[in-house]
Amino acid sequence: MARYVSAFAGMAAAFMVIGATDDGPIDADSQAWWSLVSVLSADDMEGRDTGSQGHERAARLMAERLAAAGLEPLGDNGTWFQRIEFEEVGVPSATLHGPGGELAFLDEFSLAPNTALPDALTVPIAYRGYCGADALGDVAGKLVVCHGTRREGLTSGAERAAAVRAAGAAGMATILDPGYSLEPPRWPFAYARSVYRRGDTPEPDPFIRLGINADALGRLLGRDAGQLVADGVEGQPLPSFDSGTAELGFAIRTAQFSSPNVIGMLPGTDPALADQAIVLGAHLDGYGYGRTVNGDALYNGTLDNAAYVALIVHLMETRAREGYARPIIVALWTGEEKGLHGSKWFVENPTIPIERIAANINLDQLRPIFPLELMTVHARTDTTLGADATAVATARGIRVQDDPEPGRNLLRRSDHWSFLQAGIPAINFVFGYEPGSDSEEIYREWYRTGYHRPQDDLVQLMDWQAAADFNRFFYALVDRVANQPEAPAWEEGSELSPAGGGDM
Repeated sequence: MARYVSAFAGMAAAFMVIGATDDGPIDADSQAWWSLVSVLSADDMEGRDTGSQGHERAARLMAERLAAAGLEPLGDNGTWFQRIEFEEVGVPSATLHGPGGELAFLDEFSLAPNTALPDALTVPIAYRGYCGADALGDVAGKLVVCHGTRREGLTSGAERAAAVRAAGAAGMATILDPGYSLEPPRWPFAYARSVYRRGDTPEPDPFIRLGINADALGRLLGRDAGQLVADGVEGQPLPSFDSGTAELGFAIRTAQFSSPNVIGMLPGTDPALADQAIVLGAHLDGYGYGRTVNGDALYNGTLDNAAYVALIVHLMETRAREGYARPIIVALWTGEEKGLHGSKWFVENPTIPIERIAANINLDQLRPIFPLELMTVHARTDTTLGADATAVATARGIRVQDDPEPGRNLLRRSDHWSFLQAGIPAINFVFGYEPGSDSEEIYREWYRTGYHRPQDDLVQLMDWQAAADFNRFFYALVDRVANQPEAPAWEEGSELSPAGGGDM
């Protein structure tokens, strides 16, 4: 029977034995893939943060591997790299004192960095429940505390922010809702940094935007807040009251740097299909160094996303000599974790005419930590890629589904979204699970303890059979899409398509 390998102390009981694999990769192909994963997510790659030396080393290594596999460079000026200039606004340290005591930066409060944040500020505190416009009253110059509910029928985040700004508040402190079970807040935050493509940095904004850990709300307000949190979680009516003053302090740091996409191409074998390139994309960047969690401050990003950069490169190393009818573009993105910057830059500044790109198959959000029996396929009914993925999965005994949790907005949170917005068919995958199943329990626990955490490293839980099953699915899907006579196309009636006038 399988044994789940876990580096998470005290978690062994949470991960049930539901697979049938030995510890470690199960075959030679998986071993070769994991060997490259091990290099990409090793400590000396420093978590591959955008603009870091570790990211640069990883980018050079991937370019060398693609060149050795027989691909041609497709970056800027005949190189492998499409370099992007960035600007960063960060807050390396901050303080927040409420009437009940101090809150710990990143553990109990987070913030949106901005160059207009003051060195120090003392402001009155106004608790206003869900912060509907009719509940605010006089909050001019105050720090307004709002429950960050995501329940239908109550104020949305955008509505709260608009109302609080319009009322002249100095800022808004949002209690991150611990009751949002689909994606509960996870403390600590790694850091407080905002990264923009150079020239896109927003104008300085003195409005303060804080996120508050519900467990620390009592110290911010100077009173027992347990009932407020409980009622907010349930969507019950909430009071409005003022509650002393908050003392805030901020250290601001700005930086400029560049970071590259890695772009290469394998020419197709059929000249008639030369203008129908298939982009295989995955983000190379990770989080790098951040807040220490369980004694570890390095966010290696093994499954997010070294594993699937490695899978694409490994596929090229094993299949490039044989080739595909259509050209294959390998695109390893930078800046995904900071706002899909690398893929957005590419579709806005393509290194090949954009009309010669027929589709994007994106690898991200994949967690091979339980058996692959069900797979969520993003944009499944929007393009013919969905039918291709369904056929390939069904042949391997894998069921497919649309996103069962659209409220998490995963469709728009990875690099395939840049291609869909540009009118190019694209697809992405997530390991699925039945509600209430062991697989769901494993996924939820990994999201709480592994996602964007130092514990997403090489010594973590894995279902090696599931990993191999997905890898083979991917190989077969690329074969089908890159070799079949028909090019990927939009399905009639898709709201995402250019004809559908969707969110383009």
